[in-house]
Amino acid sequence: MPAVQTGWLRSVPDARDIADKLAARGIKLQLGTSIHDPTDPMGKLFFNILATFAEFEADLIRMRTREGMAVARAKGKLRGKKPKLSERQQQELRRMYDTGEYSISDLAEVFSISRPTVYRTLGRQAAAA
Repeated sequence: MPAVQTGWLRSVPDARDIADKLAARGIKLQLGTSIHDPTDPMGKLFFNILATFAEFEADLIRMRTREGMAVARAKGKLRGKKPKLSERQQQELRRMYDTGEYSISDLAEVFSISRPTVYRTLGRQAAAA
């Protein structure tokens, strides 16, 4: 029997929906040598128990991630991605842009960055001003 990939399991109702779709196609759950039919009561119970544990584990992962980020933020270690350009380079980019002699593409080439990065840099500086 071929393996079926059904997408991400987010909750017990999602798992139930997936099980119903698989059962409609005549697909059964096989773990090792045991085959569980999602249409009979024991198969439904087993599938729901597995889905409950999967949902519980996903919830624990989300909770631990949020807690870890809160601890890192409190310690000042969660700052996000560092800018491509130093503060001095950003100021120089702004100065060059303000002269009107350089296009966005020119600035991207001079500083070896993408055009969206030039726009973001100019936007951040405008917001800070």
